[in-house]
Amino acid sequence: MRKPQRSAALLAACALTLGVAACGGSSSPGGSSGDGGKPVSGGTLNMLGAGDVDYMDPNVSYYSVGYSVLRLWSRQLFTYPAVDGQTTKAVPDLATEVPTMQNGGISKDGKTYTITLRDGAQWNTSPARPVTAADMVRGVKRTCNPVQPFGGIPDFATLIKGYQQFCDGFAKVDQSPSAIADYIDKTDLPGVVAKDDSTVVFTLNHPATYFVDMLTLPAFSPAPEEVLKYLPGSQQLGQHQVSDGPYQIDSWNPTKEITFSRNPAWDASSDPIRKAYVDKVVVDETVSQDSIQQQLQTGTPSADMEFDQAPPPSQLPGLIAQKDPNLNLGETSSSNPYIVFNTVSPNENKAMQNVKVRQALEYALNRDNLIQVLGGPTINPPLTHVLPDNVTGSKDIDLYSFDQDKAKQLLDEAGYGDGLTLKFLYRNASEGSSKAFQTVQQDLSDVGIKVEGVPSPDADFYTKYLQVPSAAKDGVWDLSLAGWGADWYGNAALSFFAPLFTGEPSFPPVGSNFGFYDSATTNKLVQQASTTASEEQANTLWQQADEQVMKDAAFFPITQPQQANYHAEQVHNTVYIPAFQNFDPANVWLSPDKNGG
Repeated sequence: MRKPQRSAALLAACALTLGVAACGGSSSPGGSSGDGGKPVSGGTLNMLGAGDVDYMDPNVSYYSVGYSVLRLWSRQLFTYPAVDGQTTKAVPDLATEVPTMQNGGISKDGKTYTITLRDGAQWNTSPARPVTAADMVRGVKRTCNPVQPFGGIPDFATLIKGYQQFCDGFAKVDQSPSAIADYIDKTDLPGVVAKDDSTVVFTLNHPATYFVDMLTLPAFSPAPEEVLKYLPGSQQLGQHQVSDGPYQIDSWNPTKEITFSRNPAWDASSDPIRKAYVDKVVVDETVSQDSIQQQLQTGTPSADMEFDQAPPPSQLPGLIAQKDPNLNLGETSSSNPYIVFNTVSPNENKAMQNVKVRQALEYALNRDNLIQVLGGPTINPPLTHVLPDNVTGSKDIDLYSFDQDKAKQLLDEAGYGDGLTLKFLYRNASEGSSKAFQTVQQDLSDVGIKVEGVPSPDADFYTKYLQVPSAAKDGVWDLSLAGWGADWYGNAALSFFAPLFTGEPSFPPVGSNFGFYDSATTNKLVQQASTTASEEQANTLWQQADEQVMKDAAFFPITQPQQANYHAEQVHNTVYIPAFQNFDPANVWLSPDKNGG
């Protein structure tokens, strides 16, 4: 889930209700409470959570928690800096500079990007060796592997020259490390080529002004040849990863603990992004949401930052009212959460495949009630369509007011006047998710729909349910909470529509269209909007696509939220990165008297 600027109206509302300090985009970069001070190196950063990363594999991971961990040990060509006020601006990481037509990095026709890698970046192999352009090519090739492809592929499948054809061939390869390695090594990808050891050239099918922003995705990370010994996205690979960042993975016990220590091959002078003040990072994945908040507020050295949880929604009003300096409300440019409708479920005589049933759900669900249990409207302004208002091309669309009588009428017309039963998938370790399920259950019972819960551990929610096509097609669930954010900023409508609403190319596991929505009308509008040279025309087409998705009742949007994060008082330089929806763990430092060791 992933993000640009909140609207002026929302900022004004924050100022009137909370005081501007509680609504800032990040905590003061000088310290946890604006106390300044000189950064101190050393100690152990202890992060507390209740779940796990999706994959310990940069070319596959597509989850904000995974991105946060990757920040510690994996580098990209471009990324977002931990600099207050600049956290949504792509800057060079492994690259020496941002390519432009002026510096020769972009061709005159806008379709060729030539990028030079900086000196000094190394893998922690024995002996250490440089990160090369060939590693970049290998990483991009791995994104569409046949075992666990990257979920955002629809963003660029038809953009990079030859990529779709390369992936079509890859899909036919045997799912073994040797077969995958053989295909990667022997099959060219025309749109991504190593010109020499330090120069990689990307060739596009059409100009894309957002391409550098797209390259901030961890999917576009270099991959050393060692990863080919293991299946992509596997635990075995995650426990044998090779690092080019400031830290290396010491151990990964899924859903239990992850530990990182300093990478001896990392050269600070080669990395303009990560200060890496702490010596060690330990992630405890066994702590409940309530316990995490309690421990962080006590200021003990063994509890510094959240990992995959946020403050419990019921505690947010109090923290906001107190203007707690350790609380941050940051921008997200997201739709999170929303309710996915499983349009291929066979349950109740294929009820969810009937558009009238889905439209009835749109009328029956009370958005205000859901927003209240998620922490209230101050941090959860309502969203009634696909695109958040800070994404270019967004237009206010609201086709369904709360109307239970209309819902009952549509259910009767669809042949379900006597009611039906639906299954709701949710994360039971999350207070917000559990309360949202209970609210949906109550709202739909008022129109004759019984809702049965399908509780899931955080670590299984995506990897064992939403990303597994058979779970939807077999009717394991009919409704589910999910969340989404922009993969880049501003001109980012494509990163909502392509992975979520473009039919077969966006179906899981390649895409994140978990409800298997497919509309020829929407698909055509998205294709036109993503290839037109006119931004004005593109915006009109995005608005039409947004309205079509809502007419088809593909999902129920709830809110375009701010992200609440909390840290202990001993943590400093807590810069919130929207891409991670958390503070940057690679740039915080700890008070010497509470540095966890």
